[in-house]
Amino acid sequence: MSLSPLAYADSLRIGTIDFVSPDEIKVQLDIEAPDRMALNTGTPRPFPRVNEYVLIPDDEGYLVAQVGWVTVERSQYPKRKGMQDFGLVDLPYPLRKISLAPMGILSVQQTNERDKERYLFHRGVRSYPAVGDPVLVPTQGQLRAIVESGLHKPVLIGHSPLAADAEVRIDPDRLFSRHLAVLGNTGSGKSCSVAGLIRWSLEASKKARNGEHPNARFIVLDPNGEYSNTFQDLGNVRVFSVQQDVDTGKNLLQVPLWLWNSEEWATFTKASGRTQRPVLVQALRSVRDNVFVIRTASSDMRRYLRTLISALQMAESSGDPWRGNGSVKGFRDRLSTWRNGLNDSDSFTDEESTALDCLKTTIDDILSKHQSTWPTAFSRLEIRQIMSALSSAHAIFGGSDNEALPISPDIPRPFSGDQFIRSVEANAELLNVSEHVETMIMRIRTLLADSRLKIVSGDAVDLSLEQWLTDYIGGNKAENGSISVIDLSLVPAQVVQIVTAVIARMSLEALQRYRKYYDGKVLPTVLVMEEAHTFIKRYQQDSDDQSASRLCTEIFEKIAREGRKFGLGLVLSSQRPSELSPTVLSQCNSFLLHRISNDRDQELVHRLVPDNMHGLMRDLPVLPARQAILLGWASELPVLVEMNELPISQQPRSSDPDFWAVWSGQNDDEREVDWKAIANDWQEKWDMHMSQNNNQGTTDGIGASSVE
Repeated sequence: MSLSPLAYADSLRIGTIDFVSPDEIKVQLDIEAPDRMALNTGTPRPFPRVNEYVLIPDDEGYLVAQVGWVTVERSQYPKRKGMQDFGLVDLPYPLRKISLAPMGILSVQQTNERDKERYLFHRGVRSYPAVGDPVLVPTQGQLRAIVESGLHKPVLIGHSPLAADAEVRIDPDRLFSRHLAVLGNTGSGKSCSVAGLIRWSLEASKKARNGEHPNARFIVLDPNGEYSNTFQDLGNVRVFSVQQDVDTGKNLLQVPLWLWNSEEWATFTKASGRTQRPVLVQALRSVRDNVFVIRTASSDMRRYLRTLISALQMAESSGDPWRGNGSVKGFRDRLSTWRNGLNDSDSFTDEESTALDCLKTTIDDILSKHQSTWPTAFSRLEIRQIMSALSSAHAIFGGSDNEALPISPDIPRPFSGDQFIRSVEANAELLNVSEHVETMIMRIRTLLADSRLKIVSGDAVDLSLEQWLTDYIGGNKAENGSISVIDLSLVPAQVVQIVTAVIARMSLEALQRYRKYYDGKVLPTVLVMEEAHTFIKRYQQDSDDQSASRLCTEIFEKIAREGRKFGLGLVLSSQRPSELSPTVLSQCNSFLLHRISNDRDQELVHRLVPDNMHGLMRDLPVLPARQAILLGWASELPVLVEMNELPISQQPRSSDPDFWAVWSGQNDDEREVDWKAIANDWQEKWDMHMSQNNNQGTTDGIGASSVE
């Protein structure tokens, strides 16, 4: 015999509200309410449980609340329903109470089918219940509606053990566009969750395209080499490593020196801000300007004149021609050096030779007035005369007004390490500061001579910018694959953070230029950073430290702040959230929290959720592997999710080492060691690559500002 709707609703009642506040509602459970298992919801379900959902009827449908705690209070007599037997003596009786945190509204929507209801959950509470209102246990359909709420959620990532195993799906637009942080202790399942999110998103998009390869882009920065074989079954996965291996599909990781911008070079060389950095920036301008032009005497002189214009502008800005006796003398000597570099050539036209003679005459006339041991200050008129003569000669040699402007030192144009060193030396001589940059040049030579560094960040002048972007970010319509795994595990420690920063910055700048070129359209791309606490460290804002660690952190902070506008999403995976940059963490709008035991880390993640949601956070120290709490923009409400299980072949290589199996010889796994083979492989890999580089030879050349 079926129950009437009113009778069925009454059968779901579990208690009555006796306390209401904005962040907490207390309920006294009925004596007849389930104490272990609820049998009246269609399917047996444990109840009451901490973090379970309950419903409170209201005008819009139901107020959804989450159980925070369950307790027992002693009462003088039982509150029995119906007729009281006054012949019995009431004895003390325990009454159960629960605390609830209001979460949102489950509204009822009628469907075309008779007696069928459809539920829609949305966050926020418009009105609170009154004391005495009933509290109901939700049905299976209502539980699923709470967890499965939201539109456009094509990607299934797991099921909720607290909501009748309801499907937990995510909207990739919400999950990736506003950045995601996957946090948890070692062994809690972070890496599998990251790999799963990538895999399940690609599989869902492939299904939506009727089996066609998805036009997606994931760039995985992998400091431990865990993901090299994780996505091989998906096809066209590009893997880059220090050790190239054709058999396993590993390509040689190349982040050539000419991709580095001036800030990265300054950090790499530890250039001082007062003297060395200006020379470094000017050298980068010169060497980048010397790439795509055929070398002739006239073109060399044109570039030399443009360099002199830049150098004179720098001197004028600093006030060297009139700042003091020492500065004036230094400027006089530099001007004399510049004059000596204005050598005529038989290949010059008559007009070019005349312009050059006019420039030399102007400089000679002005120098003749400042020949004393401690010369007098130059006048602004004299500086303007020199600048006018330089500009006229530059125009005669084919230069334009736009060319006279300093070229950006950050344009990624190829050059070799030798060309760069010679450009630094030439510009130091032009600026008359050679003695101040000797230590910087020595550092550059030492670092460029490191064979390990040359493998990753060698000259690679034959690698075009177009090819690098195609390989590392992805080709047109992702024809060469949707995933780029960059194995950083063997990158030398002194450059691994700079290499990571270069890859991240180039990804952002490439997408910025994509949006500009395609009139506001963006190219959705996801940048995944494993072991994020190593590369995105917290630092002191008022510190002048310009280390590689801070440089790397600053570029990720820029991506976190601006990446969404250009289609670049960020996924961070870390076991120490308390060490992460607060700026980056605050820009993450979605979180997937695995087991976290450390007190400082727990305290930090507690601040990520509203005050009335802290009950769910208390589960963090005891969460089993694969279970996590999904909260933030990607989820309508914080939900406990058991992530779908990945087969071993699809898991990152991050499992715990099997000490006992090896020690005890289980499964005949003795783990034999041939250190000689390992040592040979270790040493020969470098030698082989270096011999290949030496056979190819280097491109001779010098920066535009070289002094003949």
